[in-house]
Amino acid sequence: MGFLLPILLALLASVLGGLYFLGAFRQRRPGEPPLDRGPIPWLGHVLEFRRDTAMFLERMKRKHGDIFTIQLGGLYFTFLMDPLSFGMVVKEARAKLDFTKFAQQLVQKVFGYHSMENDHKFLQMSSNKHLMGDGLVVMTQAMMSNLQNLMLHSVGTKHDRNKTWNEDGLFNYSYNIVFRAGYLALFGNETPKSPGSLEKAKEVDREESQELFREFRKYDQLFPNLAYGVLPPGEKREAERLKRLFWNMLSVQKMKTKDNISGWVREQQQLREEHGMEDFMQNRYMFLLLWASQGNTGPAAFWLLLYLMKHPEAMKAVQGEVEEVLKETDQEVKHGGPLIDLTRDMLLKTPILDSAVEETLRLIAAPVLTRAVLQDMSLRMSDGNEYRIREGDRVALFPYTAVHIDPEVHPDPLTFKYDRFLTPEGGKKTDFYKGGKKLKYYNMPWGAGITMCPGRFFATNELKQFVFLMLTYFDFELKNPEEKIPDIDIKRWGFGSMQPTKDIQFRYRLRF
Repeated sequence: MGFLLPILLALLASVLGGLYFLGAFRQRRPGEPPLDRGPIPWLGHVLEFRRDTAMFLERMKRKHGDIFTIQLGGLYFTFLMDPLSFGMVVKEARAKLDFTKFAQQLVQKVFGYHSMENDHKFLQMSSNKHLMGDGLVVMTQAMMSNLQNLMLHSVGTKHDRNKTWNEDGLFNYSYNIVFRAGYLALFGNETPKSPGSLEKAKEVDREESQELFREFRKYDQLFPNLAYGVLPPGEKREAERLKRLFWNMLSVQKMKTKDNISGWVREQQQLREEHGMEDFMQNRYMFLLLWASQGNTGPAAFWLLLYLMKHPEAMKAVQGEVEEVLKETDQEVKHGGPLIDLTRDMLLKTPILDSAVEETLRLIAAPVLTRAVLQDMSLRMSDGNEYRIREGDRVALFPYTAVHIDPEVHPDPLTFKYDRFLTPEGGKKTDFYKGGKKLKYYNMPWGAGITMCPGRFFATNELKQFVFLMLTYFDFELKNPEEKIPDIDIKRWGFGSMQPTKDIQFRYRLRF
């Protein structure tokens, strides 16, 4: 017995230490938010959270109120559900709440990229230079050229006046066209010197971008489980194969053979080269840039076009605005005539389309905005209550349920209203209220604060250009106008633009 006692004590200490590590003994301290560790040690609530994030967070809100701490996979997340208090998180100093640590862990897991110091700062500076302001003028022109190459070729050449109907899935078509055009606008075109002519170079662009999109969709479908680290062995091997494929297809060596590479991509590559980053790691960053820039815009284009098709009054209003913009610039689409020149300045004159885009994003953009807690701190809520938050935890916002579909903020929140973000005078509406108080954060598809998506102006332009060209060049309609709008795929909560559970068929043909 004397021999067994030390062994039993050591075993007990090991078990207790393990349980402590798993978070089994964490207790709520005075001044902290309500604590809900969940049913499983270490995993906590991760299974329910993963199954349906929106439904789970609403259940926690009903149970605990506007702030609560939950355990997810060994980490403790404090969710703030009161949009009037969002500024406390968005404006907090990075010395206390930091986005980059969480982001670095995610991109390493998903893309195999190891961030360098000040990565986010460099990306923000480059994006400000190339994806907004004067830089956006150049990007709009590049996107325009590539959209027309892809969209008009899909229905035959202008010499082939094929006006028969073409059929496709609306999600597949929208995602395909916007993704490929965005990729070519950012990562460059085939040089005419190689295939021998400009038309052959455009054909190479179409073929290469089609292959890239086909493989990207495979990776895209694996992405949520990959980010959560729950891929089964077979899918994990497929994800690794796809990553290697993209590292090769987007390599810096291949980039050197391209024309018209955007200043945004070129500057990012040169900056990393100057800081001594090896080529193989730069290749991984190029894949990250592709996903960050094009992984959400195509799905958003699908929803925008579908909502317009399902709401004739919205379609009529946007169509009228598009025609008026073309008329003001003396452009007309006709058989044998020139292609339209859609500029950044023209896109600044579309408040109705702007509102339709913002309304679409309100309904389908559902990011989880997460910050790492770098030191013990306190959060003061809009009601005056103050809560202590521990170093090592995470603070998170889920604007979709907290504000996007809150009926007090947005009446009839699940209905698409194209003019929801328009004033009676036709300007941009920014006055939205909660509890009688004006909200600063009433729609957050791009995040907020210093971590707001740096490419949001380029992405918005992509959406507007796509719809503008569809309305200008094509007649299109749903094959079954009575078919219901598909549900969103709840497996993708937290990763930006939601995707539908199924595609919906439509047909299109040239108007001229």
